[in-house]
Amino acid sequence: MQFRIEDMTCGGCVRRVTKAVQSVDPDAVVDADVAGRQVRVSSTAPEAQIVAALEGAGYPPSQGR
Repeated sequence: MQFRIEDMTCGGCVRRVTKAVQSVDPDAVVDADVAGRQVRVSSTAPEAQIVAALEGAGYPPSQGR
């Protein structure tokens, strides 16, 4: 899964995004590109659960990911 997260601007944001994803799937692998505001997630969890976790953490993915 790949997401664009406009509000992800620093390393602290990456940690919070990673924590949110791993709250759904502790084994998820999160690869974040702060400059490009892109996050790639390798997870067996449904995409809707990942999106909900990101939204709950204050980092909603943009439309047209």
